[in-house]
Amino acid sequence: MSAATDRAAWEQTWAGLGVAAPGAREQAALLAAYAEPHRAYHTRQHLEECLVQAQQVRSLCRHADEVALALWYHDAIYRPRRSDNEMRSTDWLARDARQVGVAAASIDRLRTLVLATRHDAHPVEPDAQILVDIDLSILGAPAARFDEYEQQVRREYRWAPLPLYRKGRAKVLEAFLARPRIYSTDAYADRLEGVARANLARSLERLRR
Repeated sequence: MSAATDRAAWEQTWAGLGVAAPGAREQAALLAAYAEPHRAYHTRQHLEECLVQAQQVRSLCRHADEVALALWYHDAIYRPRRSDNEMRSTDWLARDARQVGVAAASIDRLRTLVLATRHDAHPVEPDAQILVDIDLSILGAPAARFDEYEQQVRREYRWAPLPLYRKGRAKVLEAFLARPRIYSTDAYADRLEGVARANLARSLERLRR
């Protein structure tokens, strides 16, 4: 376990919301979900990459610990064939948050943050913009990491015939490229927009061969 997901980081994040963290059993259950055998990308590697970035952009957040906690849970439930993963993940987060006495207003914000990772629209609220940019930062990763990510996503959809997968994956990547801007915040757009578009174009070229 890296420092990003160790017990101290877990406790510190909850403390930022003014409560004691849920017990070790709850944290272990969450991390076990990220280690499920059907996952290849939505794993602890992705979680840790996101949490490290959340620390780096704390000063940009209105509620930095809520952003971090939402990231802990944003892929708590992940089933590639289902469309309700984010909603079920919010339920898990809300259950744990209520257990330790997190304020209702904070739980509402946490739900909004996790649901923003459906990526069905550009988020409007500043903390949601930062969280979504963190989640999408893999698109602007160095070429080797981006290519690893694409291979990981394919493994999560290994049940799909290759022609069907290529068609569906191309549609997803084309949708990102069609956006006027992939990243909502200047902090991410200035640094990653060009790299992300180059990565996506390269992946689309491979998918169309």
